[in-house]
Amino acid sequence: MTQADFVNIVMPFKDKVFRLAKRLLVSKEEAEDATQEILLKLWNNQDKIEDYNNVEAFSMTMTKNFCLDRLKSKQAQNLKIVHSNYQDNNVSLQKQVELNDSVDWVSKIIEALPEQQKIILQLRDIEQYEFEEIAEMLDMNQTAIRVALSRARKTIREQLTNTHRYGIK
Repeated sequence: MTQADFVNIVMPFKDKVFRLAKRLLVSKEEAEDATQEILLKLWNNQDKIEDYNNVEAFSMTMTKNFCLDRLKSKQAQNLKIVHSNYQDNNVSLQKQVELNDSVDWVSKIIEALPEQQKIILQLRDIEQYEFEEIAEMLDMNQTAIRVALSRARKTIREQLTNTHRYGIK
């Protein structure tokens, strides 16, 4: 495999690798390190990449496993929440504060989800993978993925509704 072939195969989904790593590790710096490690592992094993039917799914599985291992390590004690993807400059200051508060609440709720639900939510709702792709990545059946996704969404909806209905938890 030439360098150009490697770049054409791997680079289109490097941002997805980063976003999954960021969702799991939360810290931008940790996610950048993880992405670099995954890309380096792919580069070092590029002769084996052609053996995989879906290199993207394989890479996402590698990312998930790498990040979960990283979280289990002692280095995980230093990770902090630094996550907000929403920004709109055309709204009033009060509305922007409210929206940022809602995004913060959703982030906190997602971070509190069980690891499996968090990963499935990231892959389906943010990365837009199909259920069969997620099933391949996580080695699960599609029904279990749908159930976990439904539970994750329900938890987020209920907790966010309770937060807005009753004030700060």
